[in-house]
Amino acid sequence: MSAKPIATTRSAMDIPTGRLAVWWLLVSEIVIFGGLLVAYILNRQAHSAEWSAQAAVTDWRIGAFNTFVLLTSSLSAVMAHQAAEKGDGKKAARLLYLTCLGGLVFLIVKSFEWTTEISHGYTIMSHTFWSYYYTLAGLHAFHVIAGMLVMLWVAGTASRNQELHRVENVGIYWHFVDIVWIFLFPLLYIAK
Repeated sequence: MSAKPIATTRSAMDIPTGRLAVWWLLVSEIVIFGGLLVAYILNRQAHSAEWSAQAAVTDWRIGAFNTFVLLTSSLSAVMAHQAAEKGDGKKAARLLYLTCLGGLVFLIVKSFEWTTEISHGYTIMSHTFWSYYYTLAGLHAFHVIAGMLVMLWVAGTASRNQELHRVENVGIYWHFVDIVWIFLFPLLYIAK
């Protein structure tokens, strides 16, 4: 008889330790993104006229499309969690792969967008707006990549009906990535 992993047998505050660890990770990420967002807003207020001219370059349609892609990928993450709760690891894995596909589409669109902006001279050194834009969007893209890598690993074990509790944990992280984008989209694309 094999022993169950500690993450599923121990708990703190009636929360499994694996899920609690994800929430602690997210709290630290909120501090990082929160600090950057507050700094962005304060700088935007201090330099509103020139800031608006720089921000007007971003294309809200690209941001809106990427928002749609991420929210759709969150739906497949929710469906993967539901499948895992029913013990259907193969379906959960397929849905996690679909979620990763959404992340990949997001990154491809972002790379074309950045290539265009940089080719037009809007680099991280062009203006304070662009420094924040590339820092915030780049940090977010890093989190998308990290989430996709972990999700691929979780999907691999879920496809063998192993460690299905991890599907929920990676889904929680993915929803955080979406929520961050929901803050970034209006600040970087709409608020001119």
